[in-house]
Amino acid sequence: MGEYLTLFVSAVVVNNFVLTRFLGLCIFFGVSNSLNASVGMGMAVTSVMTLSSMLAWTVHHFVLAPFHLTFLTTAVFVLLIASFVQLLEMIIKKHAPTLYNMWGIYLLLIATNCVVLGVPLLNAESNFSFIKSVVHAVGSGMGFALAIILMASLREKLRLADVPKSLEGLGIAFILAGMLGLAFMGFSGMIAV
Repeated sequence: MGEYLTLFVSAVVVNNFVLTRFLGLCIFFGVSNSLNASVGMGMAVTSVMTLSSMLAWTVHHFVLAPFHLTFLTTAVFVLLIASFVQLLEMIIKKHAPTLYNMWGIYLLLIATNCVVLGVPLLNAESNFSFIKSVVHAVGSGMGFALAIILMASLREKLRLADVPKSLEGLGIAFILAGMLGLAFMGFSGMIAV
């Protein structure tokens, strides 16, 4: 049980894909203008990441590896993720149109987000068991959600601050991301996975 907890905490904090590996920044900067949109996007990315990792593990271990088709891993994982995102888009468009309109194009960008693809690929490369793959995917998704929610909170507070004109918008967002990255890099080396 301790091994799973270590893997989870490592994925959330120590090896956070956004703040220590700098992956998935398109959605990170695009959606973090609004706290509500960021919470929803964090949940969406976590669910897509978890479900796609579960299916990717199954396909990899029962189809690709036994038939020596591992050279197709990336292409197959991209198709799986794109299918999940399309399904998620249809569900959200029907049941939560306000959230759908708030996310805009960024919902479709989940399909091409390197974090969402990177987690199943890392799970396959690390030869994780099914449970480890799920724990790692949930932890990575929660880490993405944590990063985007922290960023959205800071950006909303900055609307009340006196930011120099030349740094307004993405300029200050990059500075904030760098400071968050430095803070999360302080955890590096604490948990070895």
